[in-house]
Amino acid sequence: MKATALRPIILAVLILVPLGAVLITAAGQPPSADAKRGEYLVTGVGCSDCHTPKKAGPSGPEPDTSRTLSGHPQMLVMPPAPQLPPGPWGAVASSDFTVWSGPWGVSFASNLTPDKDTGLGSWTAQTFVDTIRAGRVMGRGRPLLPPMPYPAYQNFSDPDLRAMFAYLHTLKPIANKVPEPIAPAGPAAQ
Repeated sequence: MKATALRPIILAVLILVPLGAVLITAAGQPPSADAKRGEYLVTGVGCSDCHTPKKAGPSGPEPDTSRTLSGHPQMLVMPPAPQLPPGPWGAVASSDFTVWSGPWGVSFASNLTPDKDTGLGSWTAQTFVDTIRAGRVMGRGRPLLPPMPYPAYQNFSDPDLRAMFAYLHTLKPIANKVPEPIAPAGPAAQ
């Protein structure tokens, strides 16, 4: 083959190989060992039970995997929570478990995806650890509310919490602004 005939092939290789490397990098790397451990922990402790909206499936409600861990859907405006009579019942939940109401008021499951504006995208791993350790948003904000089992999660080691955070950052970012909690009304508010 003549050198002039090789020029288009060489030119194509010089263009396509770097482009391929850029596309592979843009698609992301395989999850790290920490993210894999985090996926195991997040799945095992049932974060999706409350933080993933549900949809109707052939056997009833099932997780909407297109919105995994995105929290209470912003477009689902809830009516006032039903009032429970005095007695042993202490809370009510929405049909998909993304909203809970009780003596603490009304709480909405947070968006745990890495969306920068509405999820954990602007958080650091340390912010996540501080949130769980203090039981307060960002480690210093409002208290985490029921049914969030943060007292149980405080038993995780810092490396486990960091692994959970690493996994959450592998998720597809979903823009979903979850409502702020609603304070209790009446005597419980005092």
